[in-house]
Amino acid sequence: MSEPLIDVRRVSKQVADSTGTLTILHEIEFQLWPRESVAIVGASGSGKSTLLSILAGLDVPSAGTVIVAGVDLFKLDEDARAGLRSQHMGFVFQSFQLLGNLTALENVMLPLELMGRPDARVAATEMLRRVGLGERLGHYPKVLSGGEQQRVALARAFVVRPALLLADEPTGSLDFATGETVMALMFELNREVGTTLVLVTHDNAIAARCDRQLSIEAGRLVHSQAREVA
Repeated sequence: MSEPLIDVRRVSKQVADSTGTLTILHEIEFQLWPRESVAIVGASGSGKSTLLSILAGLDVPSAGTVIVAGVDLFKLDEDARAGLRSQHMGFVFQSFQLLGNLTALENVMLPLELMGRPDARVAATEMLRRVGLGERLGHYPKVLSGGEQQRVALARAFVVRPALLLADEPTGSLDFATGETVMALMFELNREVGTTLVLVTHDNAIAARCDRQLSIEAGRLVHSQAREVA
């Protein structure tokens, strides 16, 4: 068996508030394998978005650690974690997180340019065509619909062919039909690129499309369920 892409080891997160210490995550442990798709589910406030931030190295656990592609995230300083993210990870957010002063093409080119890729324009153009936005290359986010903005975000995430894609409620700002289209596209691209997908969602139908579901309740991992295969 191959090595896990992600190894989460006894991760806990506490923060201080007016009443004392609040535990957001409590000794979370699991592994993610190459090409696996995993949904993290739970009620609002259960800790799932905090867990996603820790997987990305954007937040630091109070205890425990995360091994990504054999590297201990939290033995790295912030700059080194940023470098690891640029090499191995892509991100899709509920609020799209596009740069408003850049066109769709420039938004997708940006991570490639940061990597020093000489083919940034060609690769970004091809990816935008793949997500159905070949006619929107020069459009700025403010003139794109929510669904189009999320497709730009998908193109930006997948254009670097990341080993790991982290998606936080990617359909949360979209209507049902648009969300269905975006999710179908995400799963198609995930299969094509061979990415490990970690998806935070409150939508049970979306979670059921993943290979496995991890349920978080009050900061604890309470259930891991594999998808049933007919």
